[in-house]
Amino acid sequence: MKPGYNTNGLAFHRWDDAIQLLAETGYQSVALTVDHYCLNPYADDLDLRLQEMQVLLQKYQLSSVIETGARFLLDPREKHEPTLLTGDPTARARRIDFLKRCVDLAAVLKSDAVSFWAGQLKQDLPREAALERLAEGCREVITYAAEKEVRLAFEPEPGMLIETLQDFSELDERVSHPCWGLTVDIGHLQCMGELPISQYLAPWKDRIFNIHIEDMVRGEHDHLRFGAGEIDFVDVMQGLRQIEYPGGLHVELSRHSHMAPQVVRESFEFLTNLLQAD
Repeated sequence: MKPGYNTNGLAFHRWDDAIQLLAETGYQSVALTVDHYCLNPYADDLDLRLQEMQVLLQKYQLSSVIETGARFLLDPREKHEPTLLTGDPTARARRIDFLKRCVDLAAVLKSDAVSFWAGQLKQDLPREAALERLAEGCREVITYAAEKEVRLAFEPEPGMLIETLQDFSELDERVSHPCWGLTVDIGHLQCMGELPISQYLAPWKDRIFNIHIEDMVRGEHDHLRFGAGEIDFVDVMQGLRQIEYPGGLHVELSRHSHMAPQVVRESFEFLTNLLQAD
């Protein structure tokens, strides 16, 4: 397992400075949240920025994951919209196109996965129909990703159509492919009461491509610094070791960018102590 950090928690840094800070702190992986300020796939100078990112990741020997949770990249007025559940097919196609562009980034950077989620269902639609709409979009992205040999890691997210690992199993029945797996956010398991966390990780042993990690309390979707929540991290690490998870443990504290250097350091110390514990 490799300590990692999500660039959405360094939103006020230039991304090259952010990556240098993470590498010098000791992180071995970076979750790159594609946004206006980081690998914007619609920017005119994307090819140059992508080349610069390649050089930096190679220089610091960092693995990467591409994250797609930018709040206002696709719509400046409505957070996270459009999604794979948006009613307007033309708007929904914009999300699919965005995810494909992120697959292209991952292919160039040889990232471990592209991480994404369902979105909120904002119209009156039966759950079965909503699941099929979501699955249809996922299948289109999967077909594209498979051609590029890129893995897709789907994240259950509180407040969205797919909130839990149990919800994911419903989607998984409709979507099947070797490049299709999971992003598991440890805090989300705590929030949704999927406890003890180690037992919920075990059934997905070979399907977890990406981990997000932070502290959280049950019933409240608020990403907290380590020690400020309720998570039993001894149990979490036991579960991750049992499934022999080999990837990045990416700290996700997107609301702490104003104090990023401090939180980057303290999070690394916390993760290092966890990883070194017997």
